[in-house]
Amino acid sequence: MKNKRFYSMLALAIICANSLLACSNDTSSVDKSTTVLNAGLELPTGFSTIKAAEGLGEARHITVTPQGDIYVKLSSAYKDKTIYYLHDNNGDGKTDVQTGFGDYVGTGITIKNGYLYASSNTEVYRYKLDAANKVIDPSKPEKIITGLIARFQHDSKSIALDNDGNIYVNIGAYSNSCQEKDRSKGSMGIMPCPILDSAGGIWKFKADKLNQTYADGIRYATGLRNVVGLDWNNSTNSLFVMQHGRDGLHDLFPDLYDTKQSAELPAECMYELKEGVNCGWPYVYYDHIQKKKIINPEYGGDGKKTTTENFIDPVAAFPGHMAPNGLLFYTGNMFPEKYKNGAFIAFHGSWNRAPEPQKGYLVAFVPFKDGKPSSDWEIFADNFAGGPEFVSPGKAKHRPCGLAQGPDGSLYVSDDSGGTIYKITYKAK
Repeated sequence: MKNKRFYSMLALAIICANSLLACSNDTSSVDKSTTVLNAGLELPTGFSTIKAAEGLGEARHITVTPQGDIYVKLSSAYKDKTIYYLHDNNGDGKTDVQTGFGDYVGTGITIKNGYLYASSNTEVYRYKLDAANKVIDPSKPEKIITGLIARFQHDSKSIALDNDGNIYVNIGAYSNSCQEKDRSKGSMGIMPCPILDSAGGIWKFKADKLNQTYADGIRYATGLRNVVGLDWNNSTNSLFVMQHGRDGLHDLFPDLYDTKQSAELPAECMYELKEGVNCGWPYVYYDHIQKKKIINPEYGGDGKKTTTENFIDPVAAFPGHMAPNGLLFYTGNMFPEKYKNGAFIAFHGSWNRAPEPQKGYLVAFVPFKDGKPSSDWEIFADNFAGGPEFVSPGKAKHRPCGLAQGPDGSLYVSDDSGGTIYKITYKAK
């Protein structure tokens, strides 16, 4: 492809609840007069951004207090600390106070009911907050969940809380597709997949009980290879998640898939979860081109065979390997009405589409109505990568990861490549 905005050119799919709606979003003909370039990002007209913080290292998920202060979780230590509290002293939107604490790396962080929750790759902690939502004692967090599996593959523990005192934790599968020999050419899948007893799904725990283990939790949903972006949707009172699809269809089964198919498939999927649902990993994947659940080749599939098992359909589907790392349902009043209750998704960007160009490195938006996607998804913030199409993901200058909403309705985006926190605002012309 010759268009520099390579990640804007792919045919996309949105699947609305039980009627699978194909939504082509070919933005190769986007009118550039409707976008603005601001702080390096391409945004719709009326939106602007500033860099609220820079140089924070591997900034993963973020949360913003009612006072507008930011907490950010790091996946590697910055100046020996792994959580940072950021404060803007003069009201210019740029943080000038950075206070670090914590000594455990990880991804998850959020605020709920007077506590800051944060995760390592094996535990979840909480910190009591004061009236200004500052951590009272950074050196003494309470450990509420412990002993979670982390086996060097999909080991980050993303978290979300509902309004009934529960916390939901992703426990990613320590495998690509549950092969007898992981990521090995032609190796078949184990049936049933033993990983699913303690990983490959979402577990639910109590938000206020200390030292919980698997025995205290509930396997809320299964068949999810890895979820990094998740959010509780208050309008539907349900949990939504973004799954990272499997890798290596061509590398592992070259007789069934060519490199182009392997780059496009499988879809990155958004699911609405209810307790007890099964999303199908590792037995099936969702093909957004055929709009079908396809049996994985490790389990006898050939790229066309569909399943009769009762695996749920995705709510929305996106091109393969774009790595959805952040999900946020927007409830603010600053942005235009079309954004209300819709979903923002931070696509971290692919690493495994070669020899095809890598894709992603953007924030997308999905309009919602009555709790379901109402139209095509669109690119909201682009150009994080900072250049034309490329094959090596290491060339990307920034990679969006976490999302948070400010008290004024602004949108914050974290970047774990350049360590930047972007604050996006809107003002009608």
